Amino acid sequence: MPDSIYEIIDPRFSDLTIGSAHLEQLFSGCRWAEGPVWFKDGDFLLWSDIPNHRMMRYQPDGTVSVYRTNSNFSNGNTRDRQGRLVSCEHGLRRVTRTEYDGTITVLADRFEGKPLNSPNDVVVHSNGSVWFTDPTYGIMTDYEGFQAEPEQPTRNVYRLDPTSGELTAVVTDFLQPNGLAFSEDETRLYVADSGSSHSATAPRHLRVFDVVGGKTLANGREFCRLPSGVPDGLRVDVYGNVWTSGGPAVHCYASDGTLLGRIHVPEGVSNLTFGGPRGNRMFITATTSVYAVYLATNGAQTP
Repeated sequence: MPDSIYEIIDPRFSDLTIGSAHLEQLFSGCRWAEGPVWFKDGDFLLWSDIPNHRMMRYQPDGTVSVYRTNSNFSNGNTRDRQGRLVSCEHGLRRVTRTEYDGTITVLADRFEGKPLNSPNDVVVHSNGSVWFTDPTYGIMTDYEGFQAEPEQPTRNVYRLDPTSGELTAVVTDFLQPNGLAFSEDETRLYVADSGSSHSATAPRHLRVFDVVGGKTLANGREFCRLPSGVPDGLRVDVYGNVWTSGGPAVHCYASDGTLLGRIHVPEGVSNLTFGGPRGNRMFITATTSVYAVYLATNGAQTP
Protein backbone atom coordinates (compact mmCIF):
# COMPACT_ATOMS: atom_id res chain seq x y z
CA MET A 1 0.00 0.00 0.00
CA PRO A 2 1.33 3.50 -0.75
CA ASP A 3 2.14 5.91 2.10
CA SER A 4 -1.13 7.75 1.53
CA ILE A 5 -4.43 5.94 1.39
CA TYR A 6 -5.18 8.00 -1.72
CA GLU A 7 -3.89 7.14 -5.17
CA ILE A 8 -4.33 10.19 -7.39
CA ILE A 9 -4.69 9.18 -11.04
CA ASP A 10 -6.51 12.25 -12.33
CA PRO A 11 -6.03 15.68 -10.68
CA ARG A 12 -9.78 15.95 -10.18
CA PHE A 13 -9.55 13.25 -7.51
CA SER A 14 -7.62 15.63 -5.23
CA ASP A 15 -10.68 17.85 -5.03
CA LEU A 16 -12.75 14.92 -3.74
CA THR A 17 -10.40 13.93 -0.91
CA ILE A 18 -9.24 15.48 2.34
CA GLY A 19 -5.51 15.00 2.78
CA SER A 20 -5.63 15.06 6.58
CA ALA A 21 -8.53 12.63 6.83
CA HIS A 22 -7.52 9.16 7.98
CA LEU A 23 -9.02 5.82 7.18
CA GLU A 24 -10.55 4.62 10.46
CA GLN A 25 -11.27 1.01 11.32
CA LEU A 26 -14.60 1.13 13.15
CA PHE A 27 -15.09 -2.58 13.77
CA SER A 28 -13.52 -5.94 13.04
CA GLY A 29 -14.67 -9.47 13.69
CA CYS A 30 -16.95 -10.15 10.74
CA ARG A 31 -16.57 -13.07 8.37
CA TRP A 32 -17.76 -11.15 5.29
CA ALA A 33 -19.06 -7.65 5.90
CA GLU A 34 -21.50 -6.32 3.29
CA GLY A 35 -24.51 -4.12 2.60
CA PRO A 36 -23.81 -0.91 4.58
CA VAL A 37 -26.72 1.53 4.88
CA TRP A 38 -26.82 4.80 6.81
CA PHE A 39 -29.81 5.92 8.89
CA LYS A 40 -29.47 9.70 9.12
CA ASP A 41 -32.54 10.11 11.30
CA GLY A 42 -31.24 7.53 13.77
CA ASP A 43 -27.55 8.48 13.43
CA PHE A 44 -26.33 4.91 12.91
CA LEU A 45 -24.96 2.52 10.30
CA LEU A 46 -26.31 -0.96 9.63
CA TRP A 47 -24.49 -3.66 7.71
CA SER A 48 -24.67 -7.40 7.06
CA ASP A 49 -22.19 -9.98 8.34
CA ILE A 50 -23.34 -12.63 5.90
CA PRO A 51 -21.71 -15.90 7.05
CA ASN A 52 -22.36 -15.03 10.70
CA HIS A 53 -26.06 -14.79 9.90
CA ARG A 54 -26.46 -11.37 11.54
CA MET A 55 -26.81 -7.64 10.96
CA MET A 56 -24.71 -5.17 12.90
CA ARG A 57 -25.16 -1.56 14.01
CA TYR A 58 -22.51 1.13 14.51
CA GLN A 59 -23.19 4.38 16.37
CA PRO A 60 -20.88 7.43 16.20
CA ASP A 61 -19.87 7.08 19.86
CA GLY A 62 -18.11 3.87 18.81
CA THR A 63 -20.74 1.47 20.09
CA VAL A 64 -21.22 -1.62 17.91
CA SER A 65 -24.05 -4.03 18.61
CA VAL A 66 -25.97 -6.82 16.95
CA TYR A 67 -29.01 -5.31 15.24
CA ARG A 68 -30.55 -8.58 14.06
CA THR A 69 -29.72 -12.22 14.62
CA ASN A 70 -31.01 -14.92 12.27
CA SER A 71 -30.78 -12.44 9.41
CA ASN A 72 -31.36 -15.15 6.77
CA PHE A 73 -27.84 -14.40 5.50
CA SER A 74 -28.80 -10.87 4.54
CA ASN A 75 -26.54 -9.12 2.02
CA GLY A 76 -27.38 -5.77 0.43
CA ASN A 77 -29.49 -3.19 2.26
CA THR A 78 -31.03 0.16 1.44
CA ARG A 79 -33.89 2.36 2.63
CA ASP A 80 -37.07 3.16 0.78
CA ARG A 81 -38.42 6.69 0.48
CA GLN A 82 -40.38 6.24 3.71
CA GLY A 83 -37.16 5.35 5.54
CA ARG A 84 -37.87 1.63 5.93
CA LEU A 85 -35.08 -0.92 5.69
CA VAL A 86 -35.09 -3.01 2.50
CA SER A 87 -32.84 -6.08 2.52
CA CYS A 88 -31.70 -8.88 0.24
CA GLU A 89 -31.66 -12.26 1.96
CA HIS A 90 -29.59 -15.13 0.59
CA GLY A 91 -31.02 -17.70 2.98
CA LEU A 92 -34.67 -17.43 1.97
CA ARG A 93 -33.82 -16.08 -1.50
CA ARG A 94 -35.97 -13.01 -1.11
CA VAL A 95 -36.16 -9.23 -0.79
CA THR A 96 -37.84 -7.95 2.36
CA ARG A 97 -38.91 -4.70 3.98
CA THR A 98 -38.71 -4.07 7.72
CA GLU A 99 -41.80 -2.14 8.79
CA TYR A 100 -41.82 0.57 11.44
CA ASP A 101 -43.00 -1.92 14.05
CA GLY A 102 -40.22 -4.38 13.20
CA THR A 103 -42.35 -6.86 11.28
CA ILE A 104 -41.02 -8.23 8.00
CA THR A 105 -42.84 -7.90 4.68
CA VAL A 106 -41.73 -10.09 1.78
CA LEU A 107 -41.47 -7.97 -1.36
CA ALA A 108 -40.22 -10.63 -3.80
CA ASP A 109 -39.12 -14.26 -3.57
CA ARG A 110 -40.20 -15.77 -6.90
CA PHE A 111 -40.17 -14.89 -10.57
CA GLU A 112 -42.45 -16.62 -13.04
CA GLY A 113 -43.38 -19.15 -10.39
CA LYS A 114 -39.83 -20.21 -9.49
CA PRO A 115 -37.59 -19.17 -6.57
CA LEU A 116 -35.12 -16.37 -7.12
CA ASN A 117 -31.41 -17.22 -7.10
CA SER A 118 -30.14 -15.17 -4.14
CA PRO A 119 -30.94 -11.45 -4.18
CA ASN A 120 -27.73 -9.51 -3.64
CA ASP A 121 -28.10 -5.73 -3.68
CA VAL A 122 -31.02 -3.32 -3.87
CA VAL A 123 -31.94 0.32 -4.55
CA VAL A 124 -35.25 2.17 -4.45
CA HIS A 125 -36.34 4.70 -7.07
CA SER A 126 -38.13 7.90 -6.05
CA ASN A 127 -41.33 6.47 -7.56
CA GLY A 128 -41.18 3.68 -4.99
CA SER A 129 -40.09 0.90 -7.34
CA VAL A 130 -37.54 -1.54 -5.92
CA TRP A 131 -34.64 -2.60 -8.16
CA PHE A 132 -32.39 -5.51 -7.21
CA THR A 133 -29.81 -7.93 -8.57
CA ASP A 134 -30.06 -11.70 -8.39
CA PRO A 135 -26.78 -13.59 -8.90
CA THR A 136 -26.16 -17.10 -7.52
CA TYR A 137 -23.61 -16.45 -4.75
CA GLY A 138 -25.99 -17.34 -1.94
CA ILE A 139 -26.76 -20.79 -3.36
CA MET A 140 -23.26 -21.75 -4.53
CA THR A 141 -22.24 -23.11 -1.12
CA ASP A 142 -23.52 -23.32 2.44
CA TYR A 143 -21.24 -20.46 3.54
CA GLU A 144 -23.40 -17.45 2.59
CA GLY A 145 -26.75 -19.22 2.36
CA PHE A 146 -27.94 -22.71 1.49
CA GLN A 147 -26.44 -24.58 -1.42
CA ALA A 148 -28.97 -25.27 -4.15
CA GLU A 149 -29.34 -25.49 -7.89
CA PRO A 150 -30.52 -22.27 -9.52
CA GLU A 151 -34.08 -22.44 -10.82
CA GLN A 152 -33.89 -19.23 -12.82
CA PRO A 153 -32.28 -19.72 -16.24
CA THR A 154 -30.56 -16.31 -16.10
CA ARG A 155 -29.10 -13.98 -13.49
CA ASN A 156 -31.17 -10.85 -13.70
CA VAL A 157 -31.72 -7.30 -12.62
CA TYR A 158 -35.33 -6.92 -11.47
CA ARG A 159 -37.80 -4.10 -10.95
CA LEU A 160 -40.67 -4.46 -8.49
CA ASP A 161 -43.61 -2.19 -9.22
CA PRO A 162 -44.75 -0.36 -6.06
CA THR A 163 -48.43 -0.37 -7.01
CA SER A 164 -49.12 -3.68 -8.71
CA GLY A 165 -46.33 -5.71 -7.10
CA GLU A 166 -45.38 -7.00 -10.55
CA LEU A 167 -41.79 -8.22 -10.81
CA THR A 168 -40.08 -7.56 -14.14
CA ALA A 169 -36.67 -8.75 -15.33
CA VAL A 170 -35.24 -5.55 -16.81
CA VAL A 171 -31.83 -7.03 -17.74
CA THR A 172 -31.18 -10.73 -18.29
CA ASP A 173 -27.69 -10.98 -19.82
CA PHE A 174 -25.39 -10.50 -16.82
CA LEU A 175 -22.90 -13.12 -15.69
CA GLN A 176 -23.38 -12.14 -12.04
CA PRO A 177 -25.17 -8.81 -11.48
CA ASN A 178 -24.11 -7.31 -8.19
CA GLY A 179 -24.01 -3.75 -6.83
CA LEU A 180 -26.24 -1.12 -8.38
CA ALA A 181 -26.93 2.59 -7.96
CA PHE A 182 -28.94 5.32 -9.62
CA SER A 183 -27.36 8.57 -10.73
CA GLU A 184 -28.50 11.53 -8.66
CA ASP A 185 -31.17 12.52 -11.22
CA GLU A 186 -32.16 8.86 -11.70
CA THR A 187 -31.62 9.02 -15.46
CA ARG A 188 -28.95 6.30 -15.26
CA LEU A 189 -28.62 2.98 -13.47
CA TYR A 190 -25.12 1.62 -12.87
CA VAL A 191 -24.75 -2.13 -12.32
CA ALA A 192 -21.60 -4.07 -11.45
CA ASP A 193 -20.96 -7.46 -13.04
CA SER A 194 -18.90 -9.58 -10.64
CA GLY A 195 -18.68 -12.62 -12.90
CA SER A 196 -14.88 -12.39 -12.76
CA SER A 197 -15.08 -13.76 -9.21
CA HIS A 198 -15.33 -17.24 -10.72
CA SER A 199 -14.17 -16.73 -14.30
CA ALA A 200 -10.74 -15.46 -15.27
CA THR A 201 -12.01 -14.42 -18.70
CA ALA A 202 -15.03 -12.43 -17.49
CA PRO A 203 -14.80 -8.64 -17.81
CA ARG A 204 -14.24 -6.68 -14.59
CA HIS A 205 -16.69 -3.99 -15.50
CA LEU A 206 -19.59 -1.78 -14.57
CA ARG A 207 -22.41 -1.29 -17.04
CA VAL A 208 -24.72 1.69 -17.29
CA PHE A 209 -28.28 1.92 -18.60
CA ASP A 210 -30.61 4.79 -19.39
CA VAL A 211 -33.67 4.75 -17.12
CA VAL A 212 -36.82 5.28 -19.19
CA GLY A 213 -39.85 6.62 -17.36
CA GLY A 214 -38.67 5.14 -14.08
CA LYS A 215 -39.80 1.75 -15.36
CA THR A 216 -37.50 0.30 -18.00
CA LEU A 217 -33.86 0.36 -19.07
CA ALA A 218 -32.37 1.13 -22.47
CA ASN A 219 -29.03 1.66 -24.20
CA GLY A 220 -27.00 -0.65 -21.99
CA ARG A 221 -23.26 -0.18 -22.43
CA GLU A 222 -19.99 -0.65 -20.60
CA PHE A 223 -19.26 2.23 -18.24
CA CYS A 224 -15.78 1.26 -17.04
CA ARG A 225 -13.39 -1.65 -16.53
CA LEU A 226 -11.45 -2.19 -13.35
CA PRO A 227 -7.77 -3.00 -13.93
CA SER A 228 -7.85 -5.33 -10.93
CA GLY A 229 -10.25 -6.64 -8.33
CA VAL A 230 -13.85 -7.73 -8.72
CA PRO A 231 -16.46 -4.93 -8.96
CA ASP A 232 -19.05 -5.30 -6.22
CA GLY A 233 -20.96 -2.59 -4.33
CA LEU A 234 -21.06 0.99 -5.59
CA ARG A 235 -22.44 4.46 -4.87
CA VAL A 236 -22.73 7.80 -6.69
CA ASP A 237 -21.84 11.20 -5.25
CA VAL A 238 -23.46 14.59 -5.83
CA TYR A 239 -21.02 15.38 -8.66
CA GLY A 240 -21.94 12.24 -10.57
CA ASN A 241 -18.79 10.33 -9.71
CA VAL A 242 -19.15 6.57 -9.29
CA TRP A 243 -17.38 4.95 -6.34
CA THR A 244 -17.04 1.19 -6.57
CA SER A 245 -15.37 -1.59 -4.65
CA GLY A 246 -12.76 -3.84 -6.23
CA GLY A 247 -9.98 -5.67 -4.43
CA PRO A 248 -8.39 -3.84 -1.49
CA ALA A 249 -9.53 -0.44 -2.73
CA VAL A 250 -12.42 1.86 -3.53
CA HIS A 251 -12.16 3.07 -7.13
CA CYS A 252 -13.59 6.44 -8.16
CA TYR A 253 -14.74 7.09 -11.75
CA ALA A 254 -15.96 10.34 -13.25
CA SER A 255 -19.37 10.29 -14.91
CA ASP A 256 -17.66 9.83 -18.29
CA GLY A 257 -15.95 6.63 -17.10
CA THR A 258 -12.51 8.14 -16.45
CA LEU A 259 -10.69 6.59 -13.49
CA LEU A 260 -9.90 9.44 -11.10
CA GLY A 261 -8.24 7.62 -8.23
CA ARG A 262 -8.47 5.06 -5.47
CA ILE A 263 -8.75 4.82 -1.72
CA HIS A 264 -6.57 1.93 -0.55
CA VAL A 265 -7.96 -0.27 2.21
CA PRO A 266 -6.12 -3.04 4.13
CA GLU A 267 -8.73 -5.68 3.21
CA GLY A 268 -10.76 -6.65 0.18
CA VAL A 269 -13.62 -4.18 -0.21
CA SER A 270 -17.13 -5.51 -0.69
CA ASN A 271 -19.33 -2.42 -0.54
CA LEU A 272 -19.61 1.19 0.59
CA THR A 273 -22.07 3.93 1.35
CA PHE A 274 -22.11 7.62 2.20
CA GLY A 275 -23.38 8.73 5.59
CA GLY A 276 -22.82 10.89 8.60
CA PRO A 277 -24.84 14.03 9.42
CA ARG A 278 -23.80 15.73 6.17
CA GLY A 279 -23.37 12.71 3.94
CA ASN A 280 -19.63 13.31 3.51
CA ARG A 281 -18.36 10.26 5.37
CA MET A 282 -17.77 7.10 3.38
CA PHE A 283 -18.39 3.83 5.21
CA ILE A 284 -16.61 0.85 3.69
CA THR A 285 -17.29 -2.83 4.36
CA ALA A 286 -14.16 -4.86 3.71
CA THR A 287 -13.94 -8.59 4.48
CA THR A 288 -13.75 -8.71 8.30
CA SER A 289 -14.07 -5.00 9.04
CA VAL A 290 -15.89 -1.71 8.59
CA TYR A 291 -13.83 1.39 7.80
CA ALA A 292 -14.72 5.06 7.36
CA VAL A 293 -13.12 8.15 5.85
CA TYR A 294 -14.30 11.73 5.41
CA LEU A 295 -14.33 13.08 1.85
CA ALA A 296 -14.75 16.44 0.13
CA THR A 297 -17.93 15.27 -1.55
CA ASN A 298 -21.33 14.02 -0.46
CA GLY A 299 -23.37 11.01 -1.39
CA ALA A 300 -26.28 11.35 -3.75
CA GLN A 301 -29.65 10.24 -2.43
CA THR A 302 -28.38 9.59 1.10
CA PRO A 303 -31.52 8.75 3.16
